[in-house]
Amino acid sequence: MLLLSSSKSGIILMVIISLFWFETVRAKDAVPIADYVIKQFGNPPTVPKGPLSKQIQTAIQVAFIESAKQSTWGKDQSAALNKIAMSKDPRIVWIIGDLMRFTSDQQLMFALTDAASKLMGKNLQKSNAWGAVTDHLIAWDIPAPLDYLRVKRAIFTNFVPGWDKIFVEGNIDWRLVSWGGVLIDDRKYNKTDDECNCIPAADNPKVSSAKEASWLKDDDIVFGIEVNGEYRAYPRRIMEVREMVNDTLGGRHLGIPYCTLCGSAQAYFTDRLPNGVERPILRTSGLLIRSNKVMYDINTFSVFDTFRGNAVTGPLAAKNVQLTPASVVTTDWGTWKKAHPETTVLVESLALGRDFDFRNGRDANGPIFPVGDVDPRLLVHEDIIGVITASGKPVAFQRNKAYVALKKGDKVTYENVRLVLDAGGIKAVDMNGSDLGSHQAFWFAWSQFHPQTALWPG
Repeated sequence: MLLLSSSKSGIILMVIISLFWFETVRAKDAVPIADYVIKQFGNPPTVPKGPLSKQIQTAIQVAFIESAKQSTWGKDQSAALNKIAMSKDPRIVWIIGDLMRFTSDQQLMFALTDAASKLMGKNLQKSNAWGAVTDHLIAWDIPAPLDYLRVKRAIFTNFVPGWDKIFVEGNIDWRLVSWGGVLIDDRKYNKTDDECNCIPAADNPKVSSAKEASWLKDDDIVFGIEVNGEYRAYPRRIMEVREMVNDTLGGRHLGIPYCTLCGSAQAYFTDRLPNGVERPILRTSGLLIRSNKVMYDINTFSVFDTFRGNAVTGPLAAKNVQLTPASVVTTDWGTWKKAHPETTVLVESLALGRDFDFRNGRDANGPIFPVGDVDPRLLVHEDIIGVITASGKPVAFQRNKAYVALKKGDKVTYENVRLVLDAGGIKAVDMNGSDLGSHQAFWFAWSQFHPQTALWPG
């Protein structure tokens, strides 16, 4: 019986044994677990400190290292995994979870699930066990060993070698990074017409006038952007295929990521950066962090926090690169083109003949990838308008309530932020009317990347 689907599985776990010689640490300061987390996930298991016993180290050698070398899973491996499962050390479950994500053998998956269940003190169902395991680990904030990144890198790059430059030290919690089921888009700039086995970004996309865009229906959802008096619509149908666009509008360079899982189209200016920093060309890595896409710069392989726009690894993180957001208005095509008849719009061919509607289909019932705990102040998929105030405070406005208030003529404000209607959508401006770079997103995503966010109405 094969251990993993890849013939190179022996590489994956060669460094695992060294992982468990280190004292563990929490990625965040120890904070009491919220009542709503305990209600949903139960009390967390006790996390021991210090190295594992020699007996467990030997069991790890047999269960993981030797089985990887032999590409088999037999009685000796099962016995060793049973010993590991009795160790009462839930730190090991992070490694088990990473293996589960790439394991195709059903019997091995069941064995890993049983081991994770014992280590976590939970009776996990064998269907979607990886998701349940990861949700619990995130919600409980179970620490990972100090050498975790090196091991995770070996696991992930065994299957996708293009990730070798992605998995590096930085200001990112690698425990939370998982595989989204697609490969990295590593095509060079202006090569996005080339086919790829990935989510294909678009560089300098072709556009047409509103009159020429007869293929769009008035009720089709578009993401509208304005820069220096120039308007452009990015149809959701295209963005659900491309998920990343590098464009130029109003004389400014833009990187425009769209996370289907988060219901979030964003725009960042990718020019006027510190001296010596070339324009970042953004791509989809194929990785997720709490069900949000992980984007990176193809030139430097620097990873960016998609929701916050700051580089978290690589040369651009070393230079403290922070991208400035531009507002994205989520609305329908008919209202957008009526309000902005001079608008341009991406051409239909960029959809590559596809017509997805993840919002109302695949993602309609909540996140399909692990996210852990979600702030209970709003429903998981509540639409919010998110923005950062002048004081640096993130604030989320419930879209439906803000829209009703604005239509009535009421003011919707928070600190220096004022919401205004724009072509059937909503954007945030300051008291002088200057753009503040807001966007619409699902509550679960905004609240996870801005855990101290204020909420309007409170």
